[in-house]
Amino acid sequence: MSPIRLPLWLAAPLALAACGEAPAPEPTPSATPTVAAPRTLVAADFDPESLGAKIVGPQGPQPEAAIMADGREIARIKSFVACPRDTAECVPAEMPEGTVYTYVHEITLADDLTPQVIETPETEGAALEVPASLFRMTQAAAGFNRSVGYSRSQAEAALGAGDAIQVSSDSGEIIWRVTAGSGWKPGMPVTFWWQSTTPPDGPADAYSLEVNGMTASAKGPFPAAETNE
Repeated sequence: MSPIRLPLWLAAPLALAACGEAPAPEPTPSATPTVAAPRTLVAADFDPESLGAKIVGPQGPQPEAAIMADGREIARIKSFVACPRDTAECVPAEMPEGTVYTYVHEITLADDLTPQVIETPETEGAALEVPASLFRMTQAAAGFNRSVGYSRSQAEAALGAGDAIQVSSDSGEIIWRVTAGSGWKPGMPVTFWWQSTTPPDGPADAYSLEVNGMTASAKGPFPAAETNE
């Protein structure tokens, strides 16, 4: 069979099209930013032997304050900030850049705090105690170096389990959440700690306690917010 021959007037446009520029690629769609989900952090045990001298502020080395909700005291918070081990005097203005400061907060529920009791259809009306929910920051922690934890021995005594607390970070705010155990016993303390390379800027209403369905602001030492120069 003889090959098919195209007329010159039809072949010419086809040849020009073959030699022309390739069509421009379609633009790549831009990525859509997503909101970062809370990240679970590895919680280490509290080791007071690893700490050096405490910062002495206007209220002393370890100020204490009441945590109030619904017109009553539901807990107390004692806080301090310490320099690394073997530091004889912790004065941030005299410490080298990059010094790690350990922020420590001891929360003790009020002795007369009665655990909230609820009834659910699943338990056929049985009473269930609602454990303490969480202790958290309400501002992003400047200089946080991802070292964080709580006292496991105190958690064992107060909550009924040494691993009863899960720690996470949400938008730079650290959250210590009670996820196991038998509930926070009134009058029992639990110590929470975290580290930052930024010294405290003074006490601030930068923490919150949620317990037995109540939410209350808590004041403690907190670093100054990071600024973008």
